[in-house]
Amino acid sequence: MKIYTGRGDEGMTDLRDMSRVSKTSARIEAYGTVDELNALIGTVVPTGHDDVDEQLTGVQNHLHVVQADLANPDPDEDDPVVREEHVDQVEAWIDGYDDELEPLESFILPGGSEKGARLHHARTVCRRAERRVVALAGEEQINDLAVEYLNRLSDGLFTFARVVNEREGITADSPTY
Repeated sequence: MKIYTGRGDEGMTDLRDMSRVSKTSARIEAYGTVDELNALIGTVVPTGHDDVDEQLTGVQNHLHVVQADLANPDPDEDDPVVREEHVDQVEAWIDGYDDELEPLESFILPGGSEKGARLHHARTVCRRAERRVVALAGEEQINDLAVEYLNRLSDGLFTFARVVNEREGITADSPTY
């Protein structure tokens, strides 16, 4: 199989159902931003923390499902779609770090360690992806769980950033944060 097909040379691309759309369509913009988020998370792993790495790898797999879901305007029963268990998994990861982190009492600056800062960056791209998916939902029918997942994931990435920074000795009140 060749990596190039030439089918996109005129500014059109195929969706999962083989319908053709402009590369500037809201659907392509939405799942393209999810792809960007996935690649950005790939720049963080390995963090040096096995549990966080395992969870971020899980997130990357979830994001493939989000992309497939968004790329398919009319999924069949056996097609990959975002499910409630994807959202629940992110919530469980967040909850699992509650005991390790001090409660937040104010906003914190995004930054800290190199990996923590990258996770904060990933959080902002996740928020942009969420906005793109919400815009798509205003134009076309989508799986609402895709929006819910991205919303929860941005909270998860914020939490992962705090955990990594904490483990690196950088806290919200640290002068280097």
